[in-house]
Amino acid sequence: MAYPAMVLFDYGNTIIEETICGFDQGNEVLLSLAAANPNHITLSAFQPKVEEIIFGMSANMGCPNRFYQPYEISWQSIYRYVFEYFGISFDQSYEELEEIYWNAATSGQPARHIQELLTFLQEQHIRTGVVSNIMLKEQTLCRRIERLLPDHHFEFIIASSAYAFRKPQTALFELALRKAGLPAEKVWFCGDNPICDIEGAAQAGLQPVWYRKTYKATADLAMKLPPDQYLAIDDWSELIEIIRRKKEKP
Repeated sequence: MAYPAMVLFDYGNTIIEETICGFDQGNEVLLSLAAANPNHITLSAFQPKVEEIIFGMSANMGCPNRFYQPYEISWQSIYRYVFEYFGISFDQSYEELEEIYWNAATSGQPARHIQELLTFLQEQHIRTGVVSNIMLKEQTLCRRIERLLPDHHFEFIIASSAYAFRKPQTALFELALRKAGLPAEKVWFCGDNPICDIEGAAQAGLQPVWYRKTYKATADLAMKLPPDQYLAIDDWSELIEIIRRKKEKP
């Protein structure tokens, strides 16, 4: 395990802890903003249609479960379809609607000790970036990160919605390596999802760091990767100490 030249992070429940206020709440706010709803569509009709499409994607792609879904479909394409299907229109742009929905459906705060870790990495001249599976536009993700972690020094923020591929497919990891201009063995990847983040990073040759904050072992999340092939931490302060020790004893 080489000393890192760069540390990449997942977004949700990795650098930012998200609280789900309710996806139905996000949809209800959107419906309340409709400029035209000629068929008087309510949440009870709208919500099942959205869920039918989103939860059907993995099955339609032949995935064993949603964590292995190889391709991303953007929030805007799904919601544009559903709104037009029901004849609902808005005065706001879809980019504005997307952010309104996200802010109503979830709230976020920086993960414990993540800012201390990012400051430490900056001081050690270790580069950082973000690679996220997310249906929302890259610009929407960037605005939330800027608001919640204004002192970050991420060189780039990659959202799956902008590139069609999702982790654990290696494409997004390979894109990040190309952007960084670094070989895989010099890059560590930190995330909370054992399939998308840890197995995905390992398949791409990066050093995986499992932030065990969100997911517990289940049938859907049975990681095949041996424990000696990844680091496991429960708090970002632990990673500071791991890197510090690695620098002192390469």
